[in-house]
Parts: sequence; structure tokens; C-alpha cells
Amino acid sequence: MENFVRRTLLYDFYGELLTEHQREVYEAVVLEDYSVSEVAADRGISRQGIHDLVRRVDRLLEGYEERLGLVDRFIRIRNQVIRINEMVSACTADELPGVRQDVAKISGSILEEL
Repeated sequence: MENFVRRTLLYDFYGELLTEHQREVYEAVVLEDYSVSEVAADRGISRQGIHDLVRRVDRLLEGYEERLGLVDRFIRIRNQVIRINEMVSACTADELPGVRQDVAKISGSILEEL
């Protein structure tokens, strides 16, 4: 999985467990793509301090994932639902009358929730 996507998912799932300061700096550097220098100048912190904080938050988020596994579970379920959608799309209208539409509707709503 692409590093940015993984970091984003980790932050989406576990970001609320961070302090407000950690969230603000991490969002600025990682999610909003501000440079370490820009965030450091804005916050009155050294560039090294910002860099260290981002690395520390990455480790924290990975640690939460190791213990809880919510992101990996989400990805597995999402992939299963995508597979269901692919299988349903491959069915013809004559196969399993009515089931195709029901399954497509259910799997579509599951994907939206995820």
C-alpha cells in the first residue's frame, strides 16, 4: 500500500488518540503537505523538533495498529466487498434472479459505510 494512503488511514482511525498539538503538526506536515520549515516557523519550534514529532507520531500510529489492527481489518473487509461486487457484476440476469440486484445494493452500502 502506498505510504501516504497508509499514513492517512492510520491517522483517520487513530488520530483522536493523539494530543491536539500532535494532530495539528501531523496534519500540516503529512496531510496538508506543508514543509517542515513552514510548520516550524509558524509554531516557533525548530525544524528538527517538527521532524521528530512527525516521526514519533508515525511510530505511535503504527503501534496502535499493531495492537488493534483496525486498518488491516478495514482493508480486508473492503477488499472482500469489492470482490463481491465484481462477482455480482459478472453474473448474468438469468443467474440467480433478483439476487444480483440485492447483493449489489447491500455490498454498495457496505462500501459507503467503510
